[in-house]
Amino acid sequence: MLKSFSNHLHNKKNLLAFSAGGDSTALFFLLLEQNIAFDMAIVDYGVRVQSKEEVAYAQTLAKKYNKKLYIKNASKIESNFEANARKIRYEFFEEIISEQDYETLLTAHHLGDKLEWFLMQLCKGSGCVELVGMQGVEKRSGYEVVRPLLGFDKSELLAYLHSNNIEYFEDESNQDERYKRNYFRHNFSNPLLQEYKEGIKKSFEYMQKDKEELVEEAEVVVYEELVVIEQTSSLRSNIYNIDKQLKSMGHLLSAGDRELLEKMQTVVVGRKYSVVFDRGFIFIAPYIKATQLSKELKELFRRLKIDLKLRGYFAQHLKVFEQVKDLF
Repeated sequence: MLKSFSNHLHNKKNLLAFSAGGDSTALFFLLLEQNIAFDMAIVDYGVRVQSKEEVAYAQTLAKKYNKKLYIKNASKIESNFEANARKIRYEFFEEIISEQDYETLLTAHHLGDKLEWFLMQLCKGSGCVELVGMQGVEKRSGYEVVRPLLGFDKSELLAYLHSNNIEYFEDESNQDERYKRNYFRHNFSNPLLQEYKEGIKKSFEYMQKDKEELVEEAEVVVYEELVVIEQTSSLRSNIYNIDKQLKSMGHLLSAGDRELLEKMQTVVVGRKYSVVFDRGFIFIAPYIKATQLSKELKELFRRLKIDLKLRGYFAQHLKVFEQVKDLF
């Protein structure tokens, strides 16, 4: 199953996002079969009794197959569970990646996940670039997210596990249709894949080729919480790169945000992030109102023509400002 990714992953330091569910367990054993070296990371959100058993299973596999295992016991999530859980998860992974010098984060997203995303974006109102969704290899700041299973349906992964008598866990929350992704999965993507799996696979292959012609990827540099993206010649590509970066930070652009980014050089999205097009770069920073600035700092910002929406962040993060000042 993973032969097309083997060359890409061999001789790299890989971290597997593990949950003990069917998808990540299948990926664990497929990586073993391909002799791809990796370690593991798992998050316990503490909302299900079964989660302790899942962590114990991860510990058993790590010991048996000589893998490092990183465990996070998350604090209770009070609201917006899916979005906040994702934020906690990726902050944990990125902390490990940074501290331990991993080069890739391996996730077990599969064809069903890709189709669910497609359908949700279709119903929101998105262009073809957003509809393509997850990429097999996605560059982030300092590492890559690699999704080796995107060409395979959940049923194929479960068949692999059953034929090899491999234990895995079923998360009962996956049946809860109060979560939008579960609603789309049970009512739309699963029935479609049962009937039209091969056609759907082929359509995503064609769409991927179309996307590669439409979108120009850009260089991204991160300074603490400040993201600097080099602008491309295409506004469409710029918005795609902004969306991709914000998504990695746990924030999804709304349709209204996209419309503003098409018209304006400075936008505050979700009342959380300043997005500023300036001097050939796109700056993304937490939005902080610029108040009580010293006279000297006000004058410096004025002289360098620092956008008003960035001044509050730079005032509170002068070391970051010193690192990027030459861009202005």
